Amino acid sequence: MIMIYTLFAAATEPATFEWSPKCALVMITCNILAYAIARATIRKPNEGFAMPNARFFGGLSHGAFVGANCLGHLLGIGSILGLAARGVL
Repeated sequence: MIMIYTLFAAATEPATFEWSPKCALVMITCNILAYAIARATIRKPNEGFAMPNARFFGGLSHGAFVGANCLGHLLGIGSILGLAARGVL
C-alpha cells in the first residue's frame, strides 16, 4: 500500500528546472548586484585577508568577497526559481 502512495507522489511531482544560459546570466547579474550592495554597505570592506587581485574585486577583503558571493547566490536562486515559476526562464 505504501508503494502505491510513493508511486503516486512521484508521478505528481513537477518537472525540475533545467540549467540554461539565461539561468547563468541571471545568476551573474545577481552576484554583480550583491558585490555592489556589499561595497556600499560593509563598514570596513578591506579588513581581514586581502584578495590576491584586490583592485579587480573592488577592494573587498576575502571575508567580504565570500559574504557577497553568498548573498549573490541567495538572490540568484530566488530570482531563478521565481522567473522559472512565471515561465520567463
